[in-house]
Amino acid sequence: MPESILIADDYDDNRELLRLMLEGEGYRIREARNGHEALDAAREEAPAVALIDLSMPSLDGWGLLREMRADERTRSVPCVAVTAFAANQDRVRALEAGFDAYISKPFRAKELIELVNSFARRGGVGTNDGGGQPS
Repeated sequence: MPESILIADDYDDNRELLRLMLEGEGYRIREARNGHEALDAAREEAPAVALIDLSMPSLDGWGLLREMRADERTRSVPCVAVTAFAANQDRVRALEAGFDAYISKPFRAKELIELVNSFARRGGVGTNDGGGQPS
C-alpha cells in the first residue's frame, strides 16, 4: 500500500493542487480542512508526512503541531509548514516550534516533492537546517 500524506489546509484549491502533485508521485492522500480534522485523521492512521497550513479555522497549524507532538501515535510524524507566511522570522518561528521543515506559498512543485520524498523515504522525524530541506 502506498504511503499516505496528510494535507491540512482550509482552501480547497490548495489541497487539490497538493493532492494532484503527490498522487502523481504514487502517494495516497488524506485531506483535512482544519486542524481538528487533521488531528483525527493522523490519530486514525499516522501519515508518512503531514503538510500543514499554519492559518486554519478551528485549530490552526500551530495548535495542530502541538497536539500531534503531544500524542505518542503522531509524535514522530514529520510535519511541514506549508504557508503564505514568507518572512524569515516566520520560518525560524516554525522550525523552533517543532516543524521539521517550512515551505512558503507559492512553492515550486519540484522542491515540495523532493522534500516529501525525503521525509517519506526516511520514515521518521529529522532535523532541519532552516533551508526548507531536511538535513
